[in-house]
Amino acid sequence: MAGPGEIDEGFYSRQLYVLGHEAMHRMGAAQVLVAGMRGLGVEIAKNVILSGVKAVTVQDEGQAHWSDLSSQFFLQESHLGQNRATCSLPQLAVLNPHVLVSAHTGPLDEDLLQQYQVVVLTDSSLDDQKRFGEFCHSRGIRFIVADTKGLCGQLFCDFGEEFEVLDRDGEMPVSVMIERITKDNPGVVVCTDDQKHGLSDGSKVTFSEIQGMTELNTLGPVEIKVCGPYSFSICDTSVFSEYERGGVVTEVKQPHKLNFKSLSKALNERELLTLNDYGKISRHNTLHLAFQALHMFVKEQKRLPRSWCQSDADSLFAIVQKLNATVELEELDEAAVRSLSFTARGDLAPMNAFFGGLAAQEVIKACSGKFTPLQQWLYFDALECLPEEVESVSLAKSSFLPKSSRYDGQIAVFGSEFQEQLGRQKYFLVGAGAIGCELLKNFALIGLGAGEEGHITVTDMDYIERSNLNRQFLFRSKDIGKPKSEVAANAVCEMNPQIKITAHQNRLDPDSEGVYDYSFFTGLDGAAAALDNVEARVYLDGRCVQHQKPLLEGGTLGCKGHTLVVVPHLTESYGPAKSSSGNDIPLCTLKNFPHRIEHTLQWARDQFEGLFKQTPENVNLFLRDPKFIERTLTHGDTEALETLEGVWSSLQDMDAGGQHPKSWEDCVSWARCQWETLYNNDIRQLLHCFPPQEVTASGLPFWSGTKRCPHPLTFDPNNTTHMDYVVAAANLYGQLFGIKGTRDLASTRKVLEKVQVPSFTPKSSVKIHLTDKEMEEERKKEGDDSDKARLEELNGKLSSMKSSAQMYPIDFEKDDDSNFHVDYVVAASNLRAENYDIPPADRHQSKRIAGRIIPAIATTTATVAGLMCLELFKLVQGHKKISSYRTAYLNLAVQYFVLSQPSRPQSFEVESSHE
Repeated sequence: MAGPGEIDEGFYSRQLYVLGHEAMHRMGAAQVLVAGMRGLGVEIAKNVILSGVKAVTVQDEGQAHWSDLSSQFFLQESHLGQNRATCSLPQLAVLNPHVLVSAHTGPLDEDLLQQYQVVVLTDSSLDDQKRFGEFCHSRGIRFIVADTKGLCGQLFCDFGEEFEVLDRDGEMPVSVMIERITKDNPGVVVCTDDQKHGLSDGSKVTFSEIQGMTELNTLGPVEIKVCGPYSFSICDTSVFSEYERGGVVTEVKQPHKLNFKSLSKALNERELLTLNDYGKISRHNTLHLAFQALHMFVKEQKRLPRSWCQSDADSLFAIVQKLNATVELEELDEAAVRSLSFTARGDLAPMNAFFGGLAAQEVIKACSGKFTPLQQWLYFDALECLPEEVESVSLAKSSFLPKSSRYDGQIAVFGSEFQEQLGRQKYFLVGAGAIGCELLKNFALIGLGAGEEGHITVTDMDYIERSNLNRQFLFRSKDIGKPKSEVAANAVCEMNPQIKITAHQNRLDPDSEGVYDYSFFTGLDGAAAALDNVEARVYLDGRCVQHQKPLLEGGTLGCKGHTLVVVPHLTESYGPAKSSSGNDIPLCTLKNFPHRIEHTLQWARDQFEGLFKQTPENVNLFLRDPKFIERTLTHGDTEALETLEGVWSSLQDMDAGGQHPKSWEDCVSWARCQWETLYNNDIRQLLHCFPPQEVTASGLPFWSGTKRCPHPLTFDPNNTTHMDYVVAAANLYGQLFGIKGTRDLASTRKVLEKVQVPSFTPKSSVKIHLTDKEMEEERKKEGDDSDKARLEELNGKLSSMKSSAQMYPIDFEKDDDSNFHVDYVVAASNLRAENYDIPPADRHQSKRIAGRIIPAIATTTATVAGLMCLELFKLVQGHKKISSYRTAYLNLAVQYFVLSQPSRPQSFEVESSHE
């Protein structure tokens, strides 16, 4: 646990990579009020509490009704008739130990509101929205309104007269290497061609490490104008010195101020609508009026329009027409107004999940100044979820009336027949992590597989870790170490005791086809993928295509999310896997010519894998498998020599020329010699082959562009990074042989005083490869006579070592800060970065890159799961038109939404054979 004022990195690990430490510190001072504890309110509160503000108060005067249970996941049947805020409090309070959560059961008033920095209203009247909106606007309190009615919803933000955004998009500042700079007015900067600069007109940048035109290194942020993907112009450089080589250009993020209007003023400003589904521009303009009309209808009638009641829909549309007499929209979407009227009594879990994620993200923006807030209205509808032929809706009023059932809020929209259909579904959910938890919550609330014939099977091979708790909201700290699928299944059974669910811990791959076989898949109605890797998605997609079953698929990366629905014979499937080899770092770059911190981190990971995993595994294979040497020799002399040298030296004692330690002191000695080899000797050898002033055949400097000229390091026991490397490397090396180490620096320094570091002289015979092709050819080449003689010698020596003790290989584990794994990688990477004058990365960033951590936040997860379940409604009804379905791409950081029709499957003509 973190101390006061510190961020608990274990708990917030994945979210920190989305928001950063500064934004999290600002959030840690914010107090938030969420008014209304029905389905939408509890979703917003859940997400805001998980995000880590200082305190959250949930307010509600109302009592729990049957209709609340269709989307309020912290209310149960035993809570009917009791206050919603009070009943929700115990569950909300345990979501995040760092957030103070309280309930307020009295009415909203100005005295209450002024205690908070952010106020969120849900399930509120337009009069309250205007009144409290004006009050918050005048007091500088950030004000958010969120509302869902059936399959339509709205979101409004007012962050005051002047709101400062510190970082518009949360993307890492651009950093690229320079190829050349012209002496001109304006000067043109050309970047190396390994990476597009990604800057835009008006971006500001700083320069560093430029040789020759050094004036730029001391200039403050310079505004740029884009010339092309690899070039941009800057200020007048005609009077500067001649550019020689090198240099890095780094983007400087600029804060900017936004002005917001109060809700009363913004009501009449159509240009403040943010669009999300470009086929629905007139619909969203109409919904802006329809929501106002709905408030007027409720004020007059003291009730919402009745489900599927034509006369109420006529009345609502008449109010909209009246409002439009002033606004003068060219096109009113009458069908949308009528559908809103028909379904306004509905309270749907997926809609609340979608809007709850969006609204909570706006709270985070309000508290942190990170990302671009909504300016200022957003409307969204999923009216495609209604039956494709609305005329065919069985308008027997009784089928939409409340039944004193937990699904009343859903029956009001779709009717009781559809509810029974949902209950009969058999679904397969693969993954019970962040999206998996959110999907299971939605499944339980909508009653998927909750009927007598229905069933859900969930599988996930992972166990709960502390870093999961910040976004996988079905898990608590008491569950750490337990299987995710089991705990998640039990949690949703508490939400809806009618749900029928079986939890497995199987990996979905060809090995589990005995469990998930033909009869399993043919018995399903569909599958949902909540996976964190492409290979598993492609495999599940293939199985669904094979058995002609629909698939719901979704994924997130920080604030970005996507959803895809695959409908057999109607839409394109997910697979096959796209090759990601374009992002692979060339081996010669890693080995000799790194120029980005990502290169040194990958190199450090490779060092870890080679030293602490592959070599010990090879040793154990050699001790177990009589044919190990024979098999190794088939890999080519160079590779075989490398492998067998590693095995021999790990088994041969140090005093006999090997690397096998007998004591902690031996481990320290090994680590110190490794340091010397990697950061001094290897660099000296490289510079011997290619001196700093080396020129290519065409007369250009060899060390230019992406080739950074390195320099060797000299070991200093008083340098923190040098000692971090030795302590981590020595401890890890000791673990391989069962030798206990220590973190004590003083005693390690004493051992170091006695270490004899062998002297080194660079050799002219060493060949350094400039391309991966050269490297690959060398590996496959037959060795020379000396290599063959050494292989013979090793073969003989190893034959007498079969009775040696097994080693203990180490699997890299990024989330345990006590195991030296991340310590080693950070120190190894930053030392190599120092060799090549690459700016180092702190532990937090190093851990993300080296651990291949996917940034994640609860808001995006909730939003994506909500969209997936809206598609589920369509699948269960058997929608046949491709225009009914939606694929979504969204970025909550910048309010970017693209909802579009899925692609059709590729069609092939099969040529008939002619006899």
